[in-house]
Amino acid sequence: MAALLVAGFVGLFSETALNIAFVELSSIFKIDPTTVQWLATGYFLTLGILVPVSGILMQKFTTRQMFITSVVLLLVGTVLAAVAPVFGVLLVGRVIQAAGLAINLPLTQNVIFTIFPPNKRGAAMGVMGLVMLAGPSLGPTVAGLILDTLSWHYIFWVTVPFLLFSLIFGFIYLPNVNEIRKVSIDALSVILSTIGFGGIVYGFSVSGVEGWTSGTVLGAIIVGVLAIILFAIRQMKMEHPMMNLRAFRYPLFVLGVIMSFITFFNMLSMLVILPMYMQMALVIAAFTTGLILLPGSLLNCILAPIIGRLFDTYGPRAVITPGTVMVALGYASYTQFGTDTALWIIVVTFIVMMLGIGAVLASVQTNTLNSLPRQFYPDGIAITQTIQQVAGAIGIAVIVSIFTAKKNSYMETVANVPTEAAASGSSMVFTIGLVLAVINIILSLFLKKPASTIQ
Repeated sequence: MAALLVAGFVGLFSETALNIAFVELSSIFKIDPTTVQWLATGYFLTLGILVPVSGILMQKFTTRQMFITSVVLLLVGTVLAAVAPVFGVLLVGRVIQAAGLAINLPLTQNVIFTIFPPNKRGAAMGVMGLVMLAGPSLGPTVAGLILDTLSWHYIFWVTVPFLLFSLIFGFIYLPNVNEIRKVSIDALSVILSTIGFGGIVYGFSVSGVEGWTSGTVLGAIIVGVLAIILFAIRQMKMEHPMMNLRAFRYPLFVLGVIMSFITFFNMLSMLVILPMYMQMALVIAAFTTGLILLPGSLLNCILAPIIGRLFDTYGPRAVITPGTVMVALGYASYTQFGTDTALWIIVVTFIVMMLGIGAVLASVQTNTLNSLPRQFYPDGIAITQTIQQVAGAIGIAVIVSIFTAKKNSYMETVANVPTEAAASGSSMVFTIGLVLAVINIILSLFLKKPASTIQ
């Protein structure tokens, strides 16, 4: 587990760490902001394409084969990005990194659900939740410190020792725990999945640059949706589908997927909008912004395993419902933020928010997968991980677009004051987040522990 979780942390850290260096990279490589944004879009796009295929790969290849492939891809991508002489090489390195993470995340969940009994999965998933929150949360803070003292290359170099540890440790200790089956990879399913999930992620990712009325954006989303419909029809007709959508026959699984979508939509968009609010409405430096968010991220890291054990002891509703309430309280506080909000209020609100997300994130995933029979685990993991990546890409794109539109509207119709306009835009998107958080509270009331967790 140490080998898997360290590699996963590096991949998730890399997902957000480079974002803070976009302005500097635009200047260094002499490219416009639209082009540099592909360092983030390409990462999400690769995850959106490869994660759906992971379910069939986990049945076809051994745990060790999948693990070594994922860490080698992360290592090669990281080193390639670190030494990149031109933007094209940096982008290729990012895509290779994302390919490694696309294998690692589903594999880690699959190992947890294979080696841990049902009454201990909450604690194990709590540790994974720590990694899933700590990586993206600490990325901007650490990257800001590196940019203040060293060059952008070290954002990549600093992770190489961790990946080498993961590779060596895993090579020595990681056994094969999954069941290998004679399954064939259906080429048409892979093509439809790639076009479907890739089209949706791409369409939403470039919407902020192209605009929602752009033919490219609408075309990519429409083609993506049609491809997913055809993909779903094909999967239901196949005897051995690439992604077994029959998992949706289990009501608790469907409920968990919806809650997981809302949680990731809110979390990843909030991690983008909150720094924008602080930098644009309160005029705070990027590194200071990272430090303000640090206490919430660190406290969540400390408490994540404890929350997992509480889930094992008291069941899903006792942990998840209070978590959804804390998230809603955090958003309710965010909606009141203005241009003169005290920094300590932001720190406290973010702590409450992160504790709530920590209670919801891993626990919902655990309960969602516990509701499935054992043979559905690879498919259930592939479905939930895909939903999370798509939710993140859609959430960031939609919320940033709404923020920008509201900010611009305020400056045109109310007052040409950038700080007040940014605060108005932030309040608007935080209100949307609050509505979604309240929906999650209601949904959590229908959760229950799967009867003697099916094996």
